[in-house]
Amino acid sequence: MLLRRCSVLMIESRERLAFDLSLVAAGGSGLHHKIEWCALAPHLAEDVLLTIEEATTICAISPSRWNQIEDLAVQHRRCVLDALLDKRLLVAEGTETHESDLALRNTHWRAASAVAHYRSRWHAVDTEQAEQEFAENSETTLLAQLGPAPPPVRERSSPEVRQRLERPLSTALDDLLDRRVTCRNYDRSRSLTSSQFSSVLYRAFGARAVDHYAPGVQLLKKGAPSAGGLHPTEAYLLVQRVDGIEPGLYHYHPIEHALEPINVVGPDMAAALAKRFVAAQAYFVDAHVLVVPTGRFIRNFWKYRNHAKAYRALILDVGHLSQTLYLAATELGLGAFITAAINEVDIEEAFGLDPLVEGPLAVCGFGIRAQERTEVEFDPLHMVWPSTDNV
Repeated sequence: MLLRRCSVLMIESRERLAFDLSLVAAGGSGLHHKIEWCALAPHLAEDVLLTIEEATTICAISPSRWNQIEDLAVQHRRCVLDALLDKRLLVAEGTETHESDLALRNTHWRAASAVAHYRSRWHAVDTEQAEQEFAENSETTLLAQLGPAPPPVRERSSPEVRQRLERPLSTALDDLLDRRVTCRNYDRSRSLTSSQFSSVLYRAFGARAVDHYAPGVQLLKKGAPSAGGLHPTEAYLLVQRVDGIEPGLYHYHPIEHALEPINVVGPDMAAALAKRFVAAQAYFVDAHVLVVPTGRFIRNFWKYRNHAKAYRALILDVGHLSQTLYLAATELGLGAFITAAINEVDIEEAFGLDPLVEGPLAVCGFGIRAQERTEVEFDPLHMVWPSTDNV
C-alpha cells in the first residue's frame, strides 16, 4: 500500500476544561486544563483529534513522496499509521481520500487560506434560534457583555492641526450613494419585472467585453475590478419572484447574459432554501432574488498559485461586485443586501458544487422594497424611510 500525507494539514494545540472527581477529593474545584491536538484539513468535514504520537508521526511523513506502508512501519508504529489512515490524514493511493486530496492539490490553494476557508463554513446554522437561546440563557444583553464599541474613527492628530478638504458639489453619484440602504423589508405581493431583474444582473455581474489575452487565456471586462482581469466569481441565483422565470436555482452566464437552469423548485421550496441559505435571517428570506457569489478557486489560483494574497483577492472580488449590485438595484428604486452569515455547506449541496474547487463566499439579494417597515433598517439620512418612522 502506497501512502503519503494529505496535501494541506495544520495541527492546532487547544485547551479544554475537563472535570476530574479526584481533584474534588483533594480539595480542588474538580476542573483541570487539558491540552488537545487537533488536525485541520480542508478535505475533511470535521476537525480530527490526535494523540501526541499521531501528531508527531503525521508531521514526519512527506506530503509529496509516496511510501510503502511497510517502509513507514520501520520508523513509526503500525497501529499509529492505521489510525492516521482511518482519520484520512494519511492518504492511500487510489482511494476516495486520494481523489479529494488530489482535487485540493490541483486547485493550488495556499495552505493557510484553505484551512481558514473550509473551517469557517457553516451547515444548518439557525441564527434566529441562536439569538433566542442567548436571550433565554443570559441575564444581560449582548451589548452589556461586549461593552462600548471602539470609536468610529482612529484620530491621529488634534482637531486644530487637521487639514480640512473642500467638499465636492453634489452629483447624481452622490444621490445614488445616499440612497444606498441595506433592505430588510421586501414586498412579497409583487414580482420583479424581467427588465429590472436583467438590468441588475448585467450591471453587477455581466461581462462588458471579452479579451483574448493569449492563446487559451480569456480575460473579462466587468463593471468592477478583479485581480488579473480573471473575474473568478460566479453568480448562482435563487429566484423567488420574477416575471416569466420559474422559482428555482440558476447559474448566470456573464458573457451571454443568460440564465442556466439548475433546478426548478417551486415557491415553497424556494422560500425554504432561502431561509437555509441565509442561516434563517428572516429579514433577508423574502428578497425576490438571492445571488450567491462563489469563488471559482482554480480560475484565480491558476495564475496566483499557492499565493499568499490569492484568497484575499477572491474576497475583495465579492465586495466589489456586491457594491455594484447595490448601486444597480438602488438606481431602479429596488432594495439590496449582502450577508456573510450563510450556510455554505447547504448552498454547495443545493447547487451541486465541489467545495474543494468552488464555494460560496457570501449571499447577496435584491427586490422590491415593502411599503411598510417591520424590520429595522439603518437609514440615518432618511432617504428611504421618513424620520417620523420610529421602527
